Amino acid sequence: QVQLVESGGGLVQPGGSLRLSCAASGTIFTINTITWYRQAPGKERELVASSPNRGRVEYADSVKDRFAISRDGTRRTVYLQMNNLKPEDTAVYYCKLEHRRDPFDLKYEYWGQGTQVTVSS
Repeated sequence: QVQLVESGGGLVQPGGSLRLSCAASGTIFTINTITWYRQAPGKERELVASSPNRGRVEYADSVKDRFAISRDGTRRTVYLQMNNLKPEDTAVYYCKLEHRRDPFDLKYEYWGQGTQVTVSS
């Protein structure tokens, strides 16, 4: 069973920075993608940044040039470096892992519990 644990959220002033972490444990197939989503009160969950184990990372337009997604050497922990934070970045941030044994296999997905990010003066 795959488990995801997020950390690094908190309260920060506008213009500040935070780094979120998503640590994955369990059996993880090589074909996998870890994605950060966020959900603000009263809004739908939206994709923030995505990191395929092999492939190009992607970002939402609203965070390009401010956020950076990366993986550590084990490929099991994904970081989201958030710079120049704005009040509209306030949300609960979730990470999701999708993986499959091979390209023709079913895709399995798992979610973390979420971490709150509040940007306020």
